[in-house]
Amino acid sequence: MKRGTIMNKMMEQALAIKDELVSYRRTIHANPEVGTHLPMTTKFVMDKLREFGYEPKEICDSGIVATISGEKPGKVFLLRADMDALPMAEKAEVEFKATNGCMHSCGHDMHTAMLLGAAKLLKENQDEIEGTVKLVFQPDEEGFTGAKKMIEAGVLQNPKVDAAMAAHVHSGTPSNVIVCGLGTSIGGCYRFRIVVNGTGCHGAMPETGVDPINIAVKIYESLQTILTREIAATNPAVITIGKFVGGEAPNIIPGEVVMEGTFRYLDKEMGEFVINRMDEIVTSTAKMLRGEAKLIELSSVPPLTNEKGFANEITGYMKDIVGEQAIVMFEGGGMGSEDFASFSLEVPSLYYIIGAGAKNENPLYGLPTHNENVVFNEDILPTGAALHAYSAINWLKNNK
Repeated sequence: MKRGTIMNKMMEQALAIKDELVSYRRTIHANPEVGTHLPMTTKFVMDKLREFGYEPKEICDSGIVATISGEKPGKVFLLRADMDALPMAEKAEVEFKATNGCMHSCGHDMHTAMLLGAAKLLKENQDEIEGTVKLVFQPDEEGFTGAKKMIEAGVLQNPKVDAAMAAHVHSGTPSNVIVCGLGTSIGGCYRFRIVVNGTGCHGAMPETGVDPINIAVKIYESLQTILTREIAATNPAVITIGKFVGGEAPNIIPGEVVMEGTFRYLDKEMGEFVINRMDEIVTSTAKMLRGEAKLIELSSVPPLTNEKGFANEITGYMKDIVGEQAIVMFEGGGMGSEDFASFSLEVPSLYYIIGAGAKNENPLYGLPTHNENVVFNEDILPTGAALHAYSAINWLKNNK
């Protein structure tokens, strides 16, 4: 079947299941789960996949994989959705509002519904698949552990994945506008804790103890000099300490101080250099001032890279669905981070943004993600489902 014919057929099919996609999204939205263990969401997704005719497997806790192949052999194209929510109470006044103190404020419910829609469309167009499409639903994108755990569990093997793609909705970008970075477009993130140990004593006699607050302040100041004196000013990076806790009384020097923060960067080698220097500064500064300190990794994710040739090819297919004017490509990147980067580190990948409504469309749209009042336009669900399925089918046809 010709490309244009496939596109028209698939969009008709996607629009025909819009009510189903909205229902999937609202069910997930009303029952948000946070972190690595998502039992209700996992069951819902696996039940739907079985209903469509798949044989899904849970390869790690709440990590779901299902595959679909056509009659003709070929390569393997991975489509990924994240399923976890955030630990924040929802304030958006929608009829399917979550009430358990958690919220899908990052739109992962939208992502899951779109990939379920793509699964259905792929079944309806299985004769057009030349190779295999691997559908991946992962936990804990927000904690940066989900993708790594699925990779460790073998998600990129059996069959071996040749390319991967994922989408993220964005409130504030006009509905169905696609935004795509070329090259390294999303920052890596290293989440850390620094534990500084001294010796507690009375504030009237500081010489009898070792002040961990003093040590922590020196560490705090010294970490920033890595960025201002040890790496090029043209190489973007930022170290933020967002938590600094020590002491309980104004006249007592405590025994311990805890700092937590993030280091964000775009260049992988430079990132490794900075993390090593952070460790050296933390331990040596504490030792110099008679204390001890340790740098502890809480979680991390590498910079996300969209392979340029792959990105240009996939967005070429997307133009068939949304039109050329709705595709926005850019060079460079920002310091937000995304767990899909762990996939992009292993195989040619594309991570793109799909607009989920601007304020001129509806006053409820336009708030940032991770906001307790954010609302996404559900009309984009069929488009997202079609973009996934159509891109996978065409890439497999043209990359044998």
